[in-house]
Amino acid sequence: MTRPLDGILVVSLEQAIAAPYCTRLLADLGARVIKVERPDSGDFARAYDKRARGLASHFVWCNRSKESVTLDLKSPAGVEALRGLIARADVLVQNLAPGALARLGPGFDTASLRQQFPRLVLCGISGFGTGGPAGQRKAYDLLIQAEAGFLSVTGTPAEMAKSGLSIADIASGVTAQSAILAALIQRGRTGQGDVLDVSMLEAMTEWMGYPLYYAMDGAPPPPRAGAGHATIYPYGMYATSDGAVLFGLQNDREWANFCTHVLQREDLATDPACKGNAGRAANRTRLEPVIVAALGGLTTEDAMARLERADIGTASVNDMHGVWAHPQLAARKRWAEVATPVGMMPALRPVAGEGWTPRLDPVPALGEHTEAVLREFGLATTAAA
Repeated sequence: MTRPLDGILVVSLEQAIAAPYCTRLLADLGARVIKVERPDSGDFARAYDKRARGLASHFVWCNRSKESVTLDLKSPAGVEALRGLIARADVLVQNLAPGALARLGPGFDTASLRQQFPRLVLCGISGFGTGGPAGQRKAYDLLIQAEAGFLSVTGTPAEMAKSGLSIADIASGVTAQSAILAALIQRGRTGQGDVLDVSMLEAMTEWMGYPLYYAMDGAPPPPRAGAGHATIYPYGMYATSDGAVLFGLQNDREWANFCTHVLQREDLATDPACKGNAGRAANRTRLEPVIVAALGGLTTEDAMARLERADIGTASVNDMHGVWAHPQLAARKRWAEVATPVGMMPALRPVAGEGWTPRLDPVPALGEHTEAVLREFGLATTAAA
């Protein structure tokens, strides 16, 4: 059995989330990923927390199926070892501080790397991209959430809220993976590598398309709606007598079913003032007490049953324990196990075709593969740090 990226070598100078998530996605597809880390502490995400049975939760998530090589890039031997790895690579990924790669010495700026290794795909991930007034600024996930306008549309009317996960990093990692795959396909046609300059700001801004268009030409931005929706109504989480349900309506047919089977108010189903989403949104203050009262008098089980009879999209409001135990994920056999330095851990299986299975190889210990990789590539083991 072969995988889509079998035979592709990725060398990555990576830290935190954006680049490690990108390269883990490439590893899932079969690429060999050599992760170059600092000799003292490695990728600083290794120390974010110890919640995954003594390992950092972010690191376990983003770094399976990789080989960890520690190099002292402040030493000539370490820099030459890195040059030797890059010479064999198909893809070089880095999300170092702006300009850090070029500062390693002669031959590490983008133009020189392109000249030395014309088949190499170089992918840099940074907060703001190369050039422009912010090109040299450092950036972290929350800062990009703010710069891209995400915070302005997330939260309640009273207070902004950040995403509960690293959404800007994830957007950047997915964007980088997609661009790398496209560059490899193009290289197969032309024989030439490419340079990819992935900006976290631009990746996150792409995901902001709906609110950007909503507020174009100076129009007001979409209001923050908590777990609801700024423009679709009714949509969001409602309390039941013993918990809560979340649902959303998309059209007049669903509104009629909702009124008949859930609210048991057929008069509202035919009320011309409630026709179309715009009509329902305009009558939110009149409709909201009716919906709150109807659902508040039902148990969660009864509310879910009525919503399903009405063919309304609905969801349980799970915490993390509920997701681990989700019956749909279990029924579809979506959980696998991955080896880590502290033992086996569960992992969600990546999406794959019927003709191949994704890689689910171990999460590496810091520097675990240094000497073996250097010997394999004919590089001086004195570079090992």
